Parts: sequence; structure tokens; C-alpha cells
Amino acid sequence: MGKIKKSFSSEFQIDTSKKEEFVAVSDYNVFHDKKMLDDLRNRIIQNIIDNNIPKDMNLNDYINMEIDNSLNGVEISNFKRNHIFNLIDNEINGLGPITELLKDKNITEIMVNAPNEVYVEIDGKLVRDESISFINSDHILRTIQKIVQPLGRTIDASQPMVDARLHDGSRINAIIPPLSLKGPVLTIRKFKTDLNNIEDLLRNGTMTNDMAKFLEACVKSKLNILVCGGTGSGKTTILNILSSFISDSERIITIEDAAELKLKQSHVISLETRISNYDSKSEVTIRDLVRNSLRMRPDRIIVGEVRGSEAFDMLQAMNTGHDGSLTTLHANGSVDALNRLETMVLMSGIEIPVPAIRDYIENAIDIVINVSRLSDGRRKITEICEIDGFDGTDIKVSKIFVFEQTGLTENYEVDGEFKLVNKNIKSIKKIKNKGIDLKDIFGDSYE
Repeated sequence: MGKIKKSFSSEFQIDTSKKEEFVAVSDYNVFHDKKMLDDLRNRIIQNIIDNNIPKDMNLNDYINMEIDNSLNGVEISNFKRNHIFNLIDNEINGLGPITELLKDKNITEIMVNAPNEVYVEIDGKLVRDESISFINSDHILRTIQKIVQPLGRTIDASQPMVDARLHDGSRINAIIPPLSLKGPVLTIRKFKTDLNNIEDLLRNGTMTNDMAKFLEACVKSKLNILVCGGTGSGKTTILNILSSFISDSERIITIEDAAELKLKQSHVISLETRISNYDSKSEVTIRDLVRNSLRMRPDRIIVGEVRGSEAFDMLQAMNTGHDGSLTTLHANGSVDALNRLETMVLMSGIEIPVPAIRDYIENAIDIVINVSRLSDGRRKITEICEIDGFDGTDIKVSKIFVFEQTGLTENYEVDGEFKLVNKNIKSIKKIKNKGIDLKDIFGDSYE
């Protein structure tokens, strides 16, 4: 991989007050000759990197001059010339070819696998975006460096992997050779400024009214809830909505790797981990923050995701008077979630027999919610279960609501229905003690 001489962020004093108007269109629609486009773009960008901008010249004027110099002798329409200006402007004032993707509110994830292999997620579906391209692997690396440098992070052969958060909350992951065999790979999960509310999930068919009413009752009754699911299934969205049911009078501590929860209560303390590039002494983990939160007089503790030894501290909090705690973890179902939780507790390094760990989990967790992204890209709550005791060997799980898939429609959308499969649940007692009436859902069993 070629050595990058200078970075845009350090080379240019960028003046964004003056912008040229342009039409955002596909590279392929404007330049059918992609080699010509890449040659022009590469030549102009390298000229701008290598040369110092005269102090008496505006950046946009300098870009136009470089474009004219590079296009000397080349017949090109004004439309194509404006497109070239847009691409160069995005390199300097934005984040290169992905600038427009980051602005598009319909795109939730951006995946750069190779210079001409860019995928995006729209409405839960992955599609290849043919409208943009990078020049080469060096161009991808340069874009990654421009993203991570303002965050105080570095990426190079000695540190070929970075996981960070952009200023708007979007998550970025980048990995380069020698770890990535096909070149630099960039993944950005965009931060949603307009997180769904419960009405949105009902309209989208993520859950039913009865399920929503039951989950609201669980939160208000201060049951401890675990949300599980796969990557991109919508765990954080569900957690955010569950958090919205918490009373405004409670003191809430949120703990996350990247702050995504947007609670509207007045008494919220948000904590975020810190990762150091160079040493572990300045690193602050989820476990550190969970332990610290216990000294902050919380009414509720919300952990964005447990993935390691902090699981033991979270369970300890749930078992020692911090009822109503919420968290998520990666798992393929409710039973798998509990098994993974058990493994995480073992990672804490504390010598505890496995039966004691399972008993600990059974006493701590009340409700497990499993959310899935189905084959058609839609997200649904496929299970709401409660922990129904411990028989000395295994934790018993009782399903309350389930989504049963019956097939596919003509449009290849998942067809199925939500069902209430168990009305006799233990959690009813805690809900009734809070004065919440769910008789319209659970009928006579609520008496």
C-alpha cells in the first residue's frame, strides 16, 4: 500500500463559507469511462495534496485552477466538470465518496469492501451502491484516516484496526492489511437522530398493542429486562423505547460504549467508555462504569450492551436492590441469551460454581425480549419470555408472546402472526402490586 504523504485535515485551512452549487448524481451516469474519471480525480487530488495553496487564493478557486490544469487538452462538458468539482470538494470539505451517503437519512449503514464495492443498508436490506466508487485502496485508507484523526485515533500497519464513534454518535469500524486480506474495509453504522417510538413499532408490525402494553407495565413495575438479538436486529431501538416508560422522577444512569440512547427524562446521567490507542491504563471499560454507577445513587441502571465480565456486576446490581435495570446482549434467542450471560459471568474471574451462577441469573432477570431481523429486512419482537425458576440444573424459561412465521407473501415478505401463548405468569404479581391493570390481556388469570 502506497505511503500517504500528507493528510487533508493537516494540510488545508478549510473555508466552508463558500460552496459551488452542484447536482448530486451517479459517477456512472456522468462518466461512462470510469478509468477516465479515476485518472482525473487521482491527478487532481494528488496535485492538491502535494502543493501548498497560495495564501491569497480561496480554496474553491484553487480547486478550479487545479481542475483546469488537469483537464488541459481534455474535452469535457460543464456538467462533467461540475461533477469533478463536487467529488474534489467532498474530499476536502467532507469524507470523500461517502459524503452523500452519510447525509442520506434513508441509509442506516455504509459498508466499503473495496474501491468499487460499496454496500448500504436501506429499510433493513443490503444493496450494492453503484453510484459511487473510490480510486484505489489508498483512497479508502486516506478516507479512514481523515475520519479517525479528529477522534484522536490512529490506524496503520502496527494498529490495523479501529473502533470509534463519530461526533454525531455513528459507529465506525475500520480494518486494514495485514488483518484484512483484500484491502482496507470501512463500516459505518449511522446514528439515528429520530429514534423510533412505540407508535412507530406498532405501525411497522414490530409488536402488537398487547405486547407494547405488557412491556410498558414491566418497565413501570421495575422488572429487570434483558433484550437480546443479532447484529442490527434493533436491540438499541427497543431498549430506547423501553427506557421511555421510566418515570420522570427517577434517577437514571446509562452506560454505553457509544452514547446512542436518547432519554427524555429530566434526571439522566450518561456515562461512556474510553478506549486508549496506546496503553490500557487510561482505558475505562463498561465494567468500570457499572461498578462506579452503584455509588451514584441510581434508581435505574441501563447498560447499552453487556459483552464480557461486566455481566457479573450488572447481575449483582439487579440482585442488590437496583430493580428495573435494563440491558442488551447479542444472542440468537432467549435461552441462548441466558447461556451467553452465564459464560460472561465466568469471564469475570470470580470462582463461582455453575449452578450458583444460574441461580444468580434466575434471581436477577425477570423478562427476556428477543428481537430479530427477518429475511425481508423487517424487525420483529419474536419472543417475550419470563424466567420461571431454577430446578437446580437449568433455568426454566416460559414464553409469553411469540411471533410464528407461516410463510412468505408474493412479495417475499415474511408472513406470520403474534400469539399470546401463556397467561399464567409469575410477573403478574409484581405488576398488580404497582396498580397496573392488564386484565384485558390476561383475563381471569389476572385475578
